[in-house]
Amino acid sequence: QVQLVESGGGLVQAGGSLRLSCTTSGLTFSNYVMGWFRQAPGKEREFVAAIRWRSSNTFYADSVKGRFTISIDNAKNTVYLQMNSLKPEDTAVYYCAARNSIIIHTTFKKYDYWGQGTQVTVSS
Repeated sequence: QVQLVESGGGLVQAGGSLRLSCTTSGLTFSNYVMGWFRQAPGKEREFVAAIRWRSSNTFYADSVKGRFTISIDNAKNTVYLQMNSLKPEDTAVYYCAARNSIIIHTTFKKYDYWGQGTQVTVSS
């Protein structure tokens, strides 16, 4: 059974940093792409970043490029999202997702497994 559990969200001032964690179980790691998405109230879930587990190739949304970093700790079966220079518009529920493919996709419907989400609030 695949499980994804996010943690690390919270309230931070604009310009601050947070690191989100996604602890996984039940995945055959080398065959997966791991992604982070976010959803603000009244908006559709949007792509933030993704990483190919086998090669650690990464891909970012333009809105977070240069500020956010996605990474994997294979020993801990954990995916991280380091978020720096946070802006109020980054406020959302952040979700970890897994896609059973080596092809990175930015569409949330292409992902097979999801965590429960963690709230990130950035105050101005």
